[in-house]
Amino acid sequence: MVRFIETFKPLIKFLPVIKPPERKVAFNEKLFWTGIVLIIYLIMAEIPLYGMGQRGADDPLGALRVIFASSRGTLMELGIGPIVTAGLILQILAGSKIINVDMSNPTDRSLFTGASKVLAVFMTLFEALAYIIGGAYGQIDYSAQTIILLQLLAAGIMVLMMDELLQKGWGIGSGISLFIAAGVAQRIWWNCIAPLGPMEDQKFFGSLIAFFQSLQMGEGLSSFVRSGGLPDIVGFLTTLAVFLIIIYLNGFRIQLPVSYAKYRGFRGKYPIKLMYVSNIPVIFAAALFGNAFFISQIIWQRFNQGNTNFWLNLIAKFSTGEGGTDPIGGLVYYLAPPRSLLGVLDNPLRAGVYAFLFIIVCVFFSITWVEVGGMDAKTVSKQLVDSGMQIEGFRRSRQTIHQILSRYIPTVTLIGGILVGSIAVFADFLGAFGSGTGILLTVGILEQYYQLLVKERISEMYPAMRAFLGK
Repeated sequence: MVRFIETFKPLIKFLPVIKPPERKVAFNEKLFWTGIVLIIYLIMAEIPLYGMGQRGADDPLGALRVIFASSRGTLMELGIGPIVTAGLILQILAGSKIINVDMSNPTDRSLFTGASKVLAVFMTLFEALAYIIGGAYGQIDYSAQTIILLQLLAAGIMVLMMDELLQKGWGIGSGISLFIAAGVAQRIWWNCIAPLGPMEDQKFFGSLIAFFQSLQMGEGLSSFVRSGGLPDIVGFLTTLAVFLIIIYLNGFRIQLPVSYAKYRGFRGKYPIKLMYVSNIPVIFAAALFGNAFFISQIIWQRFNQGNTNFWLNLIAKFSTGEGGTDPIGGLVYYLAPPRSLLGVLDNPLRAGVYAFLFIIVCVFFSITWVEVGGMDAKTVSKQLVDSGMQIEGFRRSRQTIHQILSRYIPTVTLIGGILVGSIAVFADFLGAFGSGTGILLTVGILEQYYQLLVKERISEMYPAMRAFLGK
């Protein structure tokens, strides 16, 4: 019987592949390729799609664009959404044991990676068609629709290849992480100092500029909280606070004393961080909520713009005024957070339901990722034993190490999922710039890049350390 994962095998060979380097790539060369990938992404995010008509004011992704590193009406319209969604689907299937994948088997792992690429291409086609059919680009003829579809497909494959280029060892980190961090940084910078306006309150868009305008005009602290979703000082302070809180929590860890059986006297510590699963659960949770919002709005645009269909209203109802992007009822209403303190105070029930659902989903993906990603106690104990390490004071056996790790890993997995979900939710509620999820992801990405840069630099300066660093 052919397994589900093996059905992708005939299609994998049709996709372009980035070969791993056959030589040691120098540190400066990795920086060069990472910079090139970032520049290409930023350029693609500014190139408008050819063939667009007069697009509607509604935006199927809206505030979720920062998570998907996408840019409205450009080649980066879909961003990393198809890649993340494809990974989300396969992770759910693998985590729930619907499909049988042994991630310790190199063949299965290779098939899983290839299947993710194939599914990402299919998701690019699906999302592009949904945008076109949903009228996101206005009333255009079939030839223009085909041109836009081909542009989005080519851009999606390009993003896939840039991500693979970095992950295969030509650059540093991953394209997904790089693009998210760049998008969030742009959003934070724009919300702080954008000289755009005047806005509804007769001040500029940027929160800091608007605040100083208030002081100059003798209005005191009126720009601390601004209506209409405009960036304000509360959002600015929340952004700083979330950065500091995440950095502080990342310092909490359990240090297990370990030693090397081959080298007597050589000791170290194996850290198990409180944020054990890092930002992975938030990425998947945001992708799940974002896709539910996206699909429901496409359905609403095509079949229920008057909010007259009872059954479709149970899924989603959107405002029928200009834009039509604000959910006003249905399940989707509770999947989109109120992104300001005033919004939370106006509708505490919506805020509470959203917080509960988002945190529960984060916990689910936290547990799933630990199992699928090879971070569970069983897999880690095998890795430690195979690398010649043992926990001091205990017998060097896989079962003993597994029992010790089982005391900590399940607990930090659960707590970590709750923490990252809670931080993301409450940052959104206070209007943090770049969204709470975006900030959470960016801090984790910056920390990851710092560690990768240090690791690369050490291995460049001290070649003898490469084996110890796992290179």
